[in-house]
Amino acid sequence: MRPRQLRSGARYGYTRTSTWDKRTGALQRRALIGAGVPEDQIWSDQVSAGKAASSRPGWSALEARLRKGDELVVWRIDRVGRSLVDVVMTVTDLIDRGVLVRSVSDGLDPSTPKGRLMLRIMSTLADCERELTRERVQTGLDAAKARGVRFGRPEVDPDEMARRVRTVEHLVGTEGMTVTQAVRMVAWSRASYYRYRASGREDP
Repeated sequence: MRPRQLRSGARYGYTRTSTWDKRTGALQRRALIGAGVPEDQIWSDQVSAGKAASSRPGWSALEARLRKGDELVVWRIDRVGRSLVDVVMTVTDLIDRGVLVRSVSDGLDPSTPKGRLMLRIMSTLADCERELTRERVQTGLDAAKARGVRFGRPEVDPDEMARRVRTVEHLVGTEGMTVTQAVRMVAWSRASYYRYRASGREDP
């Protein structure tokens, strides 16, 4: 049975369990009910930890119902995101929309000075995580370039492009095909064909 929609200012709960650990689901629900969340206003997902929030049906349905003045209660703050960055962005977005977010286990309550301090610390850590990720990616790219790995689109073989143009022209002029039909035969698009035919040099 789907939870009924309550008026603005309602208290909602959200639980998330992994596909391999179903035991914490009941624990999370008991904690939320104990925090004053109506049992029929608890939304749940059972998905892998790395799955984006937008692809979780329970979360997506709940988020669409949250309005200014509502309160979202979770067992732990990491239930709302797949990473620290994701958690901070999600919580910040909800707060900006006027939704109060409270975590039972973490003691995170943005309506209190302590809760706001925790959120600022989380935001700082998330910034650090983003910077470390960028550094790791750049280090990997630099190492790959040093090994001779080339990035970007592969170089165009002018002879191959010229053969494709001739093939398309043959199919159109001799076989009676349309340009659309002909370019499909050589795994091209109309735009690529006309662009390369006009210049004879451009990359399709």
